Amino acid sequence: MATKDSFTLDELDAGRGDVGEFEGGAVSKDLEAVYDIPVQISAVLGKATMQVSQLLKLGRGAVVELDRKVGEAIDIYVNNRLVARGEVVVVEDRLGVTMTEIIKSDRS
Repeated sequence: MATKDSFTLDELDAGRGDVGEFEGGAVSKDLEAVYDIPVQISAVLGKATMQVSQLLKLGRGAVVELDRKVGEAIDIYVNNRLVARGEVVVVEDRLGVTMTEIIKSDRS
């Protein structure tokens, strides 16, 4: 049976309750122990590679070209592990990220 490498949020939500609900709707006490653990979330707009000499020549107003195109999904990392892709949004006067795709990872 073939497995998908990524899923949309709609596919994950279809026929599924809250993340903490399972075993007949009860929240597992074992799972509750991890709810308060802080994680680092990073949204990567793109990447660039350059030589140190080029980096030192950059000044105020310099533009660094990234490897992504306008409108292309950005990568969302949790604790340095790619977990999703999404889009940049503006919430009041702050930037945010809307997750549009969850990345399934194979744990070895």
